Amino acid sequence: MDRFQSTNVNTTSRRTVATYSSYADAQKAVDHLSDNKFAVEKTAIVAEGLKFVEQVTGRLNWGRVIANGASSGALTGVLIGLFLGLLFSAGPLLSIVLYGLVVGIITGILFGVLGYAVTGGRRDFSSVGGMQAERYNVMVDADVADEAEGILRAMS
Repeated sequence: MDRFQSTNVNTTSRRTVATYSSYADAQKAVDHLSDNKFAVEKTAIVAEGLKFVEQVTGRLNWGRVIANGASSGALTGVLIGLFLGLLFSAGPLLSIVLYGLVVGIITGILFGVLGYAVTGGRRDFSSVGGMQAERYNVMVDADVADEAEGILRAMS
């Protein structure tokens, strides 16, 4: 068996019973099928026309890099300090958490500054990336496609 093949994937013939422009609408359709006692384990939402979209969220500069590094380091440091404080009970919990906070801030700033310096100004912006699809098809096993189409028609 191919290591990427899943034994839970349905390989029977499927038919598209509805197409939506948003994933949320496709989810609503499957939820409607479920609410009407349709066998949703015979259903799949298939995205088509995939593209990667990177939304630029702002300009990076040394101040923003330091602030981002400090904030992410602070959160990590507090969580590690809290975990270690609860695990080992070596001293007052508050002092261990505060120590984790300080070490986390310093470490976060160092990693942030080093990472930004390495780019040499080739990427002076922050962004968030994700996949988008042109359409989302609700597909069901061919043997129950007529039933699903009838349920979805009543949804409109």
